[in-house]
Amino acid sequence: MKGIDVMVLAVESLQALFSRNPEIKVDKIDTETLVGGSNRRVDLLLSIRAFDHRYKIVCEVKSNGEPRHAHYAALQLHDVLAHMDTAALPVLIAPFLSEKSRKICNEYGINYLDLHGNALFKAPGLLIDVSVPGRPASEKRALKSLFSPKAAEILHIMLSDSKRAWRVAELAKEAESSLGQVSNVRKLLLERKWAKIGGDGMVLADPDSLLDAWREIYVPPSGNVEKFYTYHHGLAFENLTKEIFSKLEFDQQATLASFSAALWIAPYARTGTHYFYASREGATRIKDVLDTSLVEKGENVEIVVLKNRDFLTNTIEPVPGVICTNPVQTYLDLWVSGDRGREAAEHLRREVLTWQ
Repeated sequence: MKGIDVMVLAVESLQALFSRNPEIKVDKIDTETLVGGSNRRVDLLLSIRAFDHRYKIVCEVKSNGEPRHAHYAALQLHDVLAHMDTAALPVLIAPFLSEKSRKICNEYGINYLDLHGNALFKAPGLLIDVSVPGRPASEKRALKSLFSPKAAEILHIMLSDSKRAWRVAELAKEAESSLGQVSNVRKLLLERKWAKIGGDGMVLADPDSLLDAWREIYVPPSGNVEKFYTYHHGLAFENLTKEIFSKLEFDQQATLASFSAALWIAPYARTGTHYFYASREGATRIKDVLDTSLVEKGENVEIVVLKNRDFLTNTIEPVPGVICTNPVQTYLDLWVSGDRGREAAEHLRREVLTWQ
């Protein structure tokens, strides 16, 4: 039996949707009933009149609208329709249906409605198509959990080798994370069909959709932003950058970031500013080697002294002697840095972040 709140909200959402058009009249709504000619129980059975047509609607109500639940609901509805003695319009109702869940419904010929306001009812003589931007607060909270700094390390590892299958224990060891954290990430990935289970463990199934969702709520790592000026440019700056990374001691962590990292990973557009992530000790070394100075305006070096040093460990070396944030981290940082950054991000994605 479905939760009473979800069922009530489902009925209210249906009534609200149909009430927007005076040509649509609801004659009857039955809850948790056996459909005619079948022993299949459906959550909601409606009879409506619209534009001189009569329709019977069978609804499956789910408390979770993630893709794997949408897939299961579509199969349930097809089973019900196959055993009915009259034609009916199948509908999935859930608190929220992501773009991927809605795509699954379309592939199976299932209509849908979510409590966020997205809806599609398509039949001869009837078309209701509503798309609402954004995500509800509950969905955003779930994604924040998946893309939290601790979980992000797990995702970076999986995306860096997207074809590899992982056992929970080995992924936890690789990410230096707890079994509980990995299990939570695993659950969230599987619910959204961004990962699947095979004989050798969990493997990413849809890294592109995972990255699209990540960029929607991505927040750059927090830290103190320090800005300086260096008179070194061009080849001289590149050589000094390599010198920074060649002699870093244990606490002197540093990496190129954002546009500066992208120039080495997938060159697209130069900027007048050089971007770094660093520890406090690493920032000191950057300033010393580049011989930076404070100026009132015209700074060309930006260092983010990170509070969370995990962002300084999952780096790459695109050419000998140059340390950069990994492609996924670089992509996310570019994406949130304005229109020019998004252009550079999409170029990087086309060149490097392909998971075919």
